[in-house]
Amino acid sequence: MMTEKKVKVAPSILSADFSDMGSAIARMEQCGADLIHCDVMDGIFVPNITFGFKMIADIKKHTRLPLDVHLMIDRPERYVERFADAGADYITIHFEATQALIPTLEQIKKKGVRCGAVISPDTSTEVLKECFPLCDIVLLMSVYPGFGGQKFIENSLPRMKRLKQMRAELQANALLEIDGGVSESNAKALAEVGTDILVAGNTLFSSAHPEKIIREWHAL
Repeated sequence: MMTEKKVKVAPSILSADFSDMGSAIARMEQCGADLIHCDVMDGIFVPNITFGFKMIADIKKHTRLPLDVHLMIDRPERYVERFADAGADYITIHFEATQALIPTLEQIKKKGVRCGAVISPDTSTEVLKECFPLCDIVLLMSVYPGFGGQKFIENSLPRMKRLKQMRAELQANALLEIDGGVSESNAKALAEVGTDILVAGNTLFSSAHPEKIIREWHAL
């Protein structure tokens, strides 16, 4: 009898070969991934530029997996509807990037897309109390946003534990997601403090056997 997966795995395509994105995503789907994590960066909110609406629309044609679109962009309220139209299944926005967090989360929901709030490493978890009940996902950055391949910030473990506690206190249902430096060495500890979704880039895309890693993480 199959047991329900406790932890979901979302490969971050920031670490994929952009010249062969279709094959990279197909490989992760075959390996058992649950979502595809898409980091959209604008060169303003973070010092890097990645891709936009067309990439999301093109990816959508080539996978059945939900697209988890993480907007690392300034004033995301300007663009969330276009990302929804492009095919995003989840859209997460940074607390630090907007003065209209709750209205923007509501704007996403009105488009029939699941929404989420993100906090960077130096932002208190407490700022999420007001928006938590509205979120389908709460994303904790465990590195500074902008680039893949960074070292995991150890303080993220107690921060995730606090988010799990906050979810219970508020009787909310958001999935708890972590992004940055997730690896085989810390995945178990992250699952133990309450993480529901592990986002991983280099760990999966540089592995000769990502299916083995994903299978092990599903069993955490």
